[in-house]
Amino acid sequence: MNDNPADDEAAARLSALGHPTRLRVFRTLIAAGPDGMPAGELAARVGVAKNNLSSHLNVLRQGGLIVMRPSGRSRIYAVDLDTIAATIGYLVSDCCQGHPEVCEALSPGMERAC
Repeated sequence: MNDNPADDEAAARLSALGHPTRLRVFRTLIAAGPDGMPAGELAARVGVAKNNLSSHLNVLRQGGLIVMRPSGRSRIYAVDLDTIAATIGYLVSDCCQGHPEVCEALSPGMERAC
């Protein structure tokens, strides 16, 4: 049993991303930004049947990576940016061990992503 709940949370989030379809869904939602997109449009962009998409969305929601909000008769899905930021922060929190120049290698990748 792990004594660190943060380890368990990070593992659950990373596990939710550990499927090619869920990773495509996540990356598509990241590209959509905080406004997200309706499930039907998401299914079309990712190239997956709506019923299959639903199960992948549920795994991502249970992992805390995405949120859903109703909009009329649609459901809008978006990435939970706060959770993503916290997860990335957790993954690199022990970086450098007092030597910040070591972690500079991470910076260009993050800047390109934004």
